[in-house]
Parts: sequence; C-alpha cells; structure tokens
Amino acid sequence: MASRALTEKNKRVLSSGDVARYCGVHFRTVIRWIEKGRLKGYKLPGRGNNRIDEEDFIAFLKDNKMPIPDGLLDENKRILIVDDERPMAAAIQRVLRNAGYETEIAYDGFQAGSLLTSFKPSLMTLDLSMPNMNGFEVLEYMKYKEQFKNVKVLVISALDDDELNRAKNAGAHACVSKPFQKKHLIEEVEKILGAELEIG
Repeated sequence: MASRALTEKNKRVLSSGDVARYCGVHFRTVIRWIEKGRLKGYKLPGRGNNRIDEEDFIAFLKDNKMPIPDGLLDENKRILIVDDERPMAAAIQRVLRNAGYETEIAYDGFQAGSLLTSFKPSLMTLDLSMPNMNGFEVLEYMKYKEQFKNVKVLVISALDDDELNRAKNAGAHACVSKPFQKKHLIEEVEKILGAELEIG
C-alpha cells in the first residue's frame, strides 16, 4: 500500500525528525505530542514511522503560538498589513486569516520596510494616512528597491477617489475604500494574487 505522501497530490508530509528540527526539540518529544493528541499524525503502513501533514504541523504551530519556519509557508499566502489604526489592522487580519492567509502587521511605514524584508510577503495592504511615513512614501520607497518589485500592493484607505487614483499611479495595484466589505476585500486580494480563496 502506498503512503499518503505518494497518494495525495501536492500534499507535503514531514517525519517526526523533521518536526523536531523545526521546533528545536528531541524527536521523542514530537512522538509524545502525537501520542497525547496535541499534534495530528499517522503511522506509515507496515513501518510504524510517524508522519505529519505539513498543514497539520502549521496548525499545531499556530495553536501553540510558535513561529512558522521559512520554507513551510507558501509565499503566495503571506500578506503584510500596514495600518496605524490598530482596530482596523486587527479587522483586516481577521478577514485574511479566515481566508487562509498568514499575516503580519506593521503599524507605521518604517516597520513596514523592516517586515517587507524579513516576512517576505507576496501582497501588502497599505493605509495611506499614517504619521511619520505615509502610504505614498512607502510606495515611493518600494519603487527603488529591487527585492520588493514582485510585492503587490492593495491600498485600504478612507481618502477620496482622487487620492486613491494617485496611489494607483504611484504603484498600488488596487484600492479598497474604508470601511470595507469583507467579501470585497477578499475578492480584491484574490484578483491581485490569482489565488483561489474561500471566504470565511
């Protein structure tokens, strides 16, 4: 009988040793997690070796507030949220996470620059009205950085249509007005990334 790694298309699986290396623990600790039901796993037929589906491991990391290692996340699922209004940033994050995206939040333009480098998002949502470094300045900064050339930008702003058009001319791929509709936000993200999303 073939293992699930061979029979389920495009599904990546990890060994208990892989999980141990990612988490920095002994592989026996991973086995205990599986035995106690904390981490979902299964045994290979006829061999008894533990295997963990990548999606189950990522769920385990999220549930336990552990960082997700580079290489596990599909980069097309990473979105950086840039908004100085914390309730708004949290609302955007909630919608995107329910749609299956991994998110980080930057509360100003300077923090956005740092997270663009470390988080490596495929898309950034961007507020235009921020203190110190506003959204237009962020767009200008990105324009001259080669490593950000493939990052898509979705402006989410309460400014008028003239300012939204100005943002598009400055490099934004699309704009959503505040207050946004959940469905509209997901549709715009889907359109920009060409991803198949489920509206949560």
